[in-house]
Amino acid sequence: MPWSYHSLKAALSGAGIEEASDEAALLIERFAGVDRATLICDRRREYDAPDLDEAVRERLSHRPLQYILGEWYFFGLPFRVTEDCLIPRPDTEVLVEQALAVIPPDARVADLCTGSGCIAVSVLHSRPDVTCHALELFPDTLRLAAANAESNGVADRFVPVRADLLDDGPDALRTSLLQRTPDAPPLFDVILSNPPYIPCAEVDGLAPELAFEPRAALDGGEDGLTFYRAILRDYRTLLRDGGTLLLEIGADQAADLERLSTFFPGWTDFSCLRDLGGHDRVVVLRAAQT
Repeated sequence: MPWSYHSLKAALSGAGIEEASDEAALLIERFAGVDRATLICDRRREYDAPDLDEAVRERLSHRPLQYILGEWYFFGLPFRVTEDCLIPRPDTEVLVEQALAVIPPDARVADLCTGSGCIAVSVLHSRPDVTCHALELFPDTLRLAAANAESNGVADRFVPVRADLLDDGPDALRTSLLQRTPDAPPLFDVILSNPPYIPCAEVDGLAPELAFEPRAALDGGEDGLTFYRAILRDYRTLLRDGGTLLLEIGADQAADLERLSTFFPGWTDFSCLRDLGGHDRVVVLRAAQT
């Protein structure tokens, strides 16, 4: 059916989609081949495009806009996104900003649960002296991350590592380091991660759009802390003394992470950064001197 900007905005709003104005414009631009200036000048013009109609049907079913468009921007860079990865979110840019503030020259960085690769690729794009080893369990997701590294011009410093953070991740990263730089100690300067952190009982009650995202990228175990325990317990030996660990967290998890950081040895200087909404978002820890 034909869609005008006004009719599409009304349909999206009626389906409970909060950003109906922006989404209506993005869908018409992408699937009717209309630039924003033309759209603004004639908001009642109807566009009869089969691709647009199909995209609207998908969005009204609450399939995320990012998956429909197939691409989303993060930290100023375009990333291909599919249902094999979590959708990049603006709050995660706080993690990238802090990483760029603490990564030393010529650093070796690890990104655990890389997903779309948005964290690793954004860091590499801003820091041409850095190499990042990106850990991911799922092969299709890791291929997507590598493709994003390629399209953003950093593939030569993006090192994909397929392994399970909860199992063979440390060994796989150590091997990857030794293969890349056999004459250097198998240690990272900085470790980054945006792991799954939603308690499993809460996943099914999230917004309908989240049902389309990979559950494995959301489910953090019974209390949401499974991956943090593993990182704090198993990955300290991969970080040089004085190195930095940066973890994205849920808005109510800072106290839990501070407690865990004292339970597992080798960590010091706990701090927590807030996102633009004022919520706790990124935990910063240092690897204690041994």
